[in-house]
Amino acid sequence: MPLPPPPSPPPAPRTPGVAGARLFSSLPPPPPLQPRREVHVWYLLPDELNDASQLKMYMDLLSPSERKTALSMNGEKLQKGAVLSRALVRTTLSRYTDCKVDPRSFEFKKNKFGKPEILWQSDDSRMEWPLHFNISHTTSLIACGITIDTPIGIDIEEKKRKTMKNILSLAHRYFTPSEVDYLTKIPDPDAQQKEFIKLWTLKEAYVKALGRGFSGAPFNKFSIILAANNRIQISVAPKVFKDSDSSYDCLSENWQFSLAELNSSHYMAVCVEDDLRSSDSGNGRLPLGLKVWKTVPFLEDTLVSGTEAVKLIS
Repeated sequence: MPLPPPPSPPPAPRTPGVAGARLFSSLPPPPPLQPRREVHVWYLLPDELNDASQLKMYMDLLSPSERKTALSMNGEKLQKGAVLSRALVRTTLSRYTDCKVDPRSFEFKKNKFGKPEILWQSDDSRMEWPLHFNISHTTSLIACGITIDTPIGIDIEEKKRKTMKNILSLAHRYFTPSEVDYLTKIPDPDAQQKEFIKLWTLKEAYVKALGRGFSGAPFNKFSIILAANNRIQISVAPKVFKDSDSSYDCLSENWQFSLAELNSSHYMAVCVEDDLRSSDSGNGRLPLGLKVWKTVPFLEDTLVSGTEAVKLIS
């Protein structure tokens, strides 16, 4: 279904459209999000959103540059995904300001590695919300993770993702020797591919949490360890070229992960900086709290944590 063209010229700042303030207030605020201890994830399924009026409503939330970027995508499916991705970010962030900030009014910046962040003005009273977010998408699912007062990385990958090359060939190219050894010891090809995708998803979430991405923190500089007790650990490889390789400088092991199956079709990994102040006496650090909603912004929200839609792995 073709996406509607962007407004021309861009309208002046507006109250939310369609039903005015009623539509805006139809984004119910979520339960409280514990700073540095919880991650909230909101996801949508693009294939379920095909109504032209809905898509126009989401398009109207975007900035002129976001609309231009979306419409420059090659093909209607990619254009639709880009619109829904940005609309999901804007509506999700708005919830965590108790809907005091219109989804349209958020401004963003990117760090030098391309990770988007909220651009708050130095004199902006909204600075009271130290929100962090990260977005991940495939053609069939888009997810936005939110934290307070701590960086976050999120990645989703299709469980049946096809790879052009042999799994072990890819592992030798991108992974560390210990990860290659872990995969080599799995005799069943299907199980081996699943473990490869899990590792890739976790590694992607980690470098996104760092704010670096693959270019700034190559996958072969750190190892993800899927321990037998369902814990996920990270190990930074020794510096081989200590003086010349600056990509090691950002790496640390002080991060927490959660890995889950999402919607029975995807692996989802979230990564946040570990809060050393939070511990369960006698039992070490508290596990990362994770709550997940499926959403159709403005229309329907469903808490799916604890259901078949979210199966925790580690």
